Amino acid sequence: MQPTHPLTRGAGEPLSAQLAQRLAARILDRLLPAGARLPSVRQCAALHGVSPATVVAAYDQLLAQGLVEARPQRGFFVRDLEQNAPNPSVKRSSHAPEKEATSSRLQQPINATALIRGMFAPAGAQPQPGMGIFPPDWLAAPFVAAAVRKVAASRQWPATALQYGDPRGDAGLRAVLAQRLVALGLPATPDRILTTVGATHALDIVSRTLLKPGDAVMVEEPGWAVEFARLDALGMRILPVPRGPQGPNLDVMARYCAEHAPRLYVSVSVLHNPTGGSLTPAAAHRVLQLAQQHDFHVLEDDTYSHLAPEHATRMSVLDGLQRTVYVSGFAKILAPSWRVGYLAAPAALVERLLDTKLLATLTTPSLLEQALALCIEQGQLRRHTERLRQRLDAARARSVQLAQQAGCRFAAEPAGLFGWIDTGVDTDALALRLLDEGYLLAPGSLFHARGGASPLMRINFATTQEAEFWRRLHVHLAAMRG
Repeated sequence: MQPTHPLTRGAGEPLSAQLAQRLAARILDRLLPAGARLPSVRQCAALHGVSPATVVAAYDQLLAQGLVEARPQRGFFVRDLEQNAPNPSVKRSSHAPEKEATSSRLQQPINATALIRGMFAPAGAQPQPGMGIFPPDWLAAPFVAAAVRKVAASRQWPATALQYGDPRGDAGLRAVLAQRLVALGLPATPDRILTTVGATHALDIVSRTLLKPGDAVMVEEPGWAVEFARLDALGMRILPVPRGPQGPNLDVMARYCAEHAPRLYVSVSVLHNPTGGSLTPAAAHRVLQLAQQHDFHVLEDDTYSHLAPEHATRMSVLDGLQRTVYVSGFAKILAPSWRVGYLAAPAALVERLLDTKLLATLTTPSLLEQALALCIEQGQLRRHTERLRQRLDAARARSVQLAQQAGCRFAAEPAGLFGWIDTGVDTDALALRLLDEGYLLAPGSLFHARGGASPLMRINFATTQEAEFWRRLHVHLAAMRG
């Protein structure tokens, strides 16, 4: 198969120049980060349907521009642009559409920038196996726009819109969120809830409130690359805790507690990203015992709560919001661009958390919060979520079958939105091979605090329904395995 956006023969510009400009655009946009290895000459020639000599000429142009470096016996690697400024004459190719800005984020210990840029790049024609959300057609819900219109047409709205909203968040939304949390077994009253600009903002508020640079923070590994990078950017010492099917490695946690005195443990207890596992009651109790014994807080990220059974074990429920801070949001199931999230915290922390929110965003958008409250109150969100669950269950069954037929095995029991599969090859290299065929992968290195080659990768069950993707994956796996 040729690349989704093939080079153009007879365009008045040599193929080598087109290829060099395409790769240069990715490098300049930080989508191929410093340290990323370019495909071998043979691989690149096969992907683009050109001769090896054309690829060599393109790579020579990138060398001359200072964008890559050649390492003997190893290949070509992207240079650090901050230390080695590229030639200002480098052009962006008209043959490299923006939708190609979904390059792999490889080789860097912590590189969230490329990951985030890939997340926000315009979607291509094909579903993306590495994406972290449902496809747009799954999320489409007419009641969302209707709720916004209803709020905007209300008599109270003009006066409300002309002033800042309640810094804690819309009172109506906090009331319905409190009801939802009580249904989960979490005793959170509205005055213990703050709304945020998405769950990521909530995680950041908690981190900035409870931590100072140099503090040690325990994080699950594999885990979310953006969380690693965010904590690293705040100057924290990251302590990776291996995450298994039933929860964190408690022996490692105990050792960290004794040696490093961590101030925080960040966990996705339910439908963990990327493995899909959920915490057992026994593991949750032991974590809370360690938190009490060693005086640290637990930040529980329940982003996937809407896709999980209500009886799933949550540390915040067992703890009653004493040492835990609960975080969730709605981006995974409804209107991701609304960026409505929230946190529920111990009473003694609420004012401190509010001060941090005030310094960052002052308040949060009342219109969207009131519209969301309306969707929840009228039962529309619940019915929408039930439909998503049913559709996801069917998609998961199909994806598992296709993955196994392609020669992959699951490293964790398939559950939730994501599958954690073992390909048997370096998934960084696999991601580069499939990129020019239009497929964005999420290689295992993204989910480890310090990167490193991995045979594992995360797939999105909702975006891996096409047999053609798995056929192409199988072809590349066979070639890489020799």
